[in-house]
Amino acid sequence: MRAGRITRSMTGVAALLLCAMPPLGAQQVILTGKATSIAEQKRALAQATAQALTARRLSHQMEAHAKSARAEADRLNARAAALAARIQQSEAELRAGVMRIALINRLIADQRTRLAAKQGPLVRLVAALQSVARRPPVLALLQPGSLVDAVHMRAAFAQILPVIQQRTAALRADLAHARQLKTLAVTAAAAQVRGKESLKQQRLALGKLEAEKRLASRGLASGASLEAERATALGEEARDIGALMHEIETAGDIRARLASLPGPQPRPGMLGQPAPPTQEAPAAATTSSRAGTAPAYRLPVMGIIVTGMGEVGPGGVRARGLTIAVQPGAQVVAPADGRIAFAGPYRGFGQILILDHGGGWASLITDLAHLSARVGQSVEQGAPLGAARPTAGGSGNPTITVELRRQGRPVDIVAMTTTRS
Repeated sequence: MRAGRITRSMTGVAALLLCAMPPLGAQQVILTGKATSIAEQKRALAQATAQALTARRLSHQMEAHAKSARAEADRLNARAAALAARIQQSEAELRAGVMRIALINRLIADQRTRLAAKQGPLVRLVAALQSVARRPPVLALLQPGSLVDAVHMRAAFAQILPVIQQRTAALRADLAHARQLKTLAVTAAAAQVRGKESLKQQRLALGKLEAEKRLASRGLASGASLEAERATALGEEARDIGALMHEIETAGDIRARLASLPGPQPRPGMLGQPAPPTQEAPAAATTSSRAGTAPAYRLPVMGIIVTGMGEVGPGGVRARGLTIAVQPGAQVVAPADGRIAFAGPYRGFGQILILDHGGGWASLITDLAHLSARVGQSVEQGAPLGAARPTAGGSGNPTITVELRRQGRPVDIVAMTTTRS
């Protein structure tokens, strides 16, 4: 069942990555809300809508997995993952709604400009005709000119009248279209209000469910706290985040080798007794990860990739992962199955997470506001990990950075995931 879930999730990953990497023009529209053309806004809306649809598919997959869970712990974890997926779906739909409202407002503004351009000549022509119509017939008879001139004027009016009727009909259609756009704007704004309220309720529900999970797993707290203390000590001693990743990976390799050792052999006097139960290896050490193959992978957040792997940043340093622009408080989930090796603050990066996938694979996620995962916890793909922190000053789009490494070397997430898909 788990392999089938991973296979189904991989079908949407390539689409998710493509949606997260819009063309440069559409990217700027999504991030800044500004565009130089309606075409750019339409492309941005199409990208945001496609990502929302992908998020909806992932959400449905997670909900189906939650319904099939049997054990209580599995059911709690699956419900949390399904709620996190619904939150990401709501976030993507809200982002698409923002782009939809921006496009409608742009269309309304352009419609006003066109209406003003069309109304001007027509208003002047109608005013002239009304002026002529208001003149008494006696004055028309006394006006200098021949009868031929009067006939010519009547013929001219006969030619002008159909044009006036045509332009008036077109103007009425434009006015009706403008009213429709205003109705769409009101409907879209109301949908945004409902979406924000729904997102708020979903986040509250996830918080309650995570509290329920912590209560259910309180018996494991002592062992986890010791491991958390060791991870915190590593974080304090590491000179930079790269060194921290190396120390965590080394500790994970040692733990994996110890877990793979055979259990103690029974003494001769104990041959008749049942063998002691064997301890399961961590969830991260799956068959595929022990073999060193790449884990099934997805982006941990819904957003727009603003910096790709290898791109040079403002400080002249090449990026070792992906930086994704997200909404404030965006839900962050596990990009793949694994074990939390580090969870806590790290200087300059906010709250960070290091996820050990086994087989030498590890992920680093930075710039979180708070964490809902603890050190030593085994998580499945899509499990809630935390939320994105706001930007300094509260303006602009916050970002989440994710790095995937194999044996300490950065791996191109986009290339790997697209190839596997």
